[in-house]
Amino acid sequence: MNKIYPSAAEALQGVVADGQLMAVGGFGLCGIPEALIDALRDSQVKDLTVISNNAGVDGFGLGKLLETRQISKMISSYVGENKEFERQYLAGELQLEFTPQGTLAEKLRAGGAGIPAFFTKTGVGTLVAEGKELREFDGETYVMERSLVPEVSLVKAHRADKSGNLQFRYTARNFNPAVAMAGKICVVEVEEIVETGAIHPDQIHLPGIYVHRIVLNASPEKRIEKRTITEKAGV
Repeated sequence: MNKIYPSAAEALQGVVADGQLMAVGGFGLCGIPEALIDALRDSQVKDLTVISNNAGVDGFGLGKLLETRQISKMISSYVGENKEFERQYLAGELQLEFTPQGTLAEKLRAGGAGIPAFFTKTGVGTLVAEGKELREFDGETYVMERSLVPEVSLVKAHRADKSGNLQFRYTARNFNPAVAMAGKICVVEVEEIVETGAIHPDQIHLPGIYVHRIVLNASPEKRIEKRTITEKAGV
């Protein structure tokens, strides 16, 4: 089966639709599927519920979809660095389901593993636990969290072979493997595509069974979210 598509727009064709639950990989601006986000914006699908650790920044990443009002709800753990997000949320125009970062990662991992729910101590006694089932184990209280199974996952990887086996690069791996595993359909953006067998088995971070479509973006912008420079004496 050919998994390679000639463009991000074609990779999303017939996959994305209004009102979907969608997951997008990345951490801040690190390891985000830039071309797929642009193609999603251009598709004009709307009323999306998006699972992502962050919501991009103003004018970049998922921030582009906030500007076009295509996202109606975010499931995230951190939403700073985005003034448009703040404005929409405070105005009641955007729903937000705040989720502790470790819990968000586990909700995706569990979804990919076929586990419908799990118990965690994180959030007990806070707003996070409101309306959720509580249960005691060994004298400790835990809150039940439902797993996440998005209809579509958009993922960024460094390299893929033609069978969809993926290799991630350093910290750009972040949420991407969990997002890929959780999605019913997984579309991946990569910087390099090689022949099947060219990636050593020990260097495959995610097997191709989870990947349905691949698109090449050989020169992503890879914008830095916050550039911090320390001046050295004598320089």
